[in-house]
Amino acid sequence: MNTQRIDDEPLDFAETIINDIKSSKDEGILKCVQCGMCTSTCPAARHSHYNPRDIIERVLEGDKTVIEEDDIWNCFYCYTCHSICPVGNSVSEVNQILKQLAISEGKAYDKVYDYLGFADSYYSEAIGAIPSTFYPEISEDVDGWWDFRLHLDEIREELGLGPVSPPREVIEEVSVILDNTGFKERIEKIRESKEC
Repeated sequence: MNTQRIDDEPLDFAETIINDIKSSKDEGILKCVQCGMCTSTCPAARHSHYNPRDIIERVLEGDKTVIEEDDIWNCFYCYTCHSICPVGNSVSEVNQILKQLAISEGKAYDKVYDYLGFADSYYSEAIGAIPSTFYPEISEDVDGWWDFRLHLDEIREELGLGPVSPPREVIEEVSVILDNTGFKERIEKIRESKEC
């Protein structure tokens, strides 16, 4: 009897996905029957070339070039695929891992460069903040947003809310954690990729 083992090609790529910390441990990816339920209910598939069923098929075939595809970036983690899958697979989780692999291999810096403002605010203020590069678009799309943004401190004070930023010692502690986990180093590599 000739059986394929999890450590045989092409399943070693699937094993990489399964062993990732972000992956549910029920090994749903190996149970995929290619029914297409994920694709039929996926909002991103409806409005782009993104195809969740195809993503899983490529992972199971050991096609590591999937991390170089623009289409994986169309998944926005609504988890519709996860909720509909009859075998408990989550293409959303798989995509998160694929994107992280692409970033780790330096193949997707251009996809995340515009979001460095978020990373910078985590590092310098210990909170997420909308990067200023998005202000013009938000202002155009959301009536009154710029005025709201300019008067946010006054609005918060009027509502009896405290300051947006955490205390300095919390900011320093978060910065130390981000330094020790390599976060700061990673965002600098991404920044340098555009400046070269």
